[in-house]
Amino acid sequence: MDPKEQEKRLTAEILERVREIARLRSEAEPEFVPGKSPVRYAGRVYGEAEMSNLAESAIEFWLTSGRWHRRLEEGLAAWYGVTHARLVTSGSSANLVAVAALTSPYLGDRRLRAGDEVITVAAGFPTTVAPVVQLGLVPVFVDVAIPTYNIDVSRLEAARSERTRAVVVAHTLGNPFDLGAVSEFCRRHGLFLVEDNCDAAGSRYRGRKTGTFGDLATLSFYPPHHMTTGEGGAVLTSDDTLLRAVESLRDWGRDCWCASGVDNTCKRRFEWELGELPKGYDHKYVYSQLGFNLKMTDLQAAVGVAQLDRLDGFVAARRANWDFFRGALADLSEALVLPEPTAESEPSWFGFTLTVRDGAPFGRDELVRHLEGRKIQTRMLFAGNLVRQPAMTDLVAEARRTGRPAPFRVSGALAHTDVVMNRTFWVGVYPGLTAPMRAFVAEELSSFVRGRLRR
Repeated sequence: MDPKEQEKRLTAEILERVREIARLRSEAEPEFVPGKSPVRYAGRVYGEAEMSNLAESAIEFWLTSGRWHRRLEEGLAAWYGVTHARLVTSGSSANLVAVAALTSPYLGDRRLRAGDEVITVAAGFPTTVAPVVQLGLVPVFVDVAIPTYNIDVSRLEAARSERTRAVVVAHTLGNPFDLGAVSEFCRRHGLFLVEDNCDAAGSRYRGRKTGTFGDLATLSFYPPHHMTTGEGGAVLTSDDTLLRAVESLRDWGRDCWCASGVDNTCKRRFEWELGELPKGYDHKYVYSQLGFNLKMTDLQAAVGVAQLDRLDGFVAARRANWDFFRGALADLSEALVLPEPTAESEPSWFGFTLTVRDGAPFGRDELVRHLEGRKIQTRMLFAGNLVRQPAMTDLVAEARRTGRPAPFRVSGALAHTDVVMNRTFWVGVYPGLTAPMRAFVAEELSSFVRGRLRR
């Protein structure tokens, strides 16, 4: 038999066996036992297509970015309705690349420089803000509103200074921030907008998907997120200049834009004269930025291609689970603040957020310990108040010790942010949550709260 035909036959056999394993796994799911089986806050949901794609990519052994990588980038751009999507190693690295792109020399006079200010919030995930500090920029923290848990847009004007150049904020747990107000604020003052869309795949504002309003947007494909590649993320943009900055920063900072394994796309590989390099220096080794290596592998992208095909279904399941909790827990509002979607939005929820009211006959920690004791996973709203985290308090102490400027600025009180830190938590709504699981969560919450209210 011809070696190529033999390889083709063996590959087909392997892939069918992999699909059979996936079917066996799905059939072997254990029965849910309330109080003994875990109710996870999130997790990977996968099947035959993901495992088959992964095995096929492994057999091909193109370990860096290849055909699956290109296919996922094209699919993401089409799904979101943007011009470009570029894969990276995580949502955190997507934020790093996006903020770094705003400092790129490709932007000319528009680029951000050390000391420029970026408006954001402290009630969120740290790697939304970390790149701002790491790149020498100054985050300006404003408070959030409850019960949307998003940036309080009434605070934007007071937070702005002559050094303000951008707004970088996340759609909290899938709930879009007020994109109408934030976009108008950025337009009026000539500011860049970066949407951290890591928790909000499929969310819509005024009928349009989030991740398409800003100059740049970021995605995460970590297992708890709406779709997964294991580790992984992406940057979205429809701006060609920002695309070039993103690609360069992701790929070591090189000036060359050839795809992996491709040479001389520009047809001038040995003709450029850049910097103080000798004329004709190989363009593949010319660096116009100090960048990183943050490319996703083809193995991960192969999983992502299958996940993207299921993303609409994942979004629908998350919304259905959130709606269930909103209805089942409606009568607990005496003790708990229930979440609300932002006006004119259709969230693709990442979690169901609850805040214990001031004066309730129990605290968050007591409720959380009860749920965890019943095998129901809970999570804080990430950093709570980032400025109170040791990473930030250490930076403040070091700045004071050395006489350097403060590493961030706080505009107004962060009163609601402190409420989030002290009294807020959330439970999962991911697609792997079954009807018996969510009913058990609702019953445990209800019985605990009603029991304390009766005392």
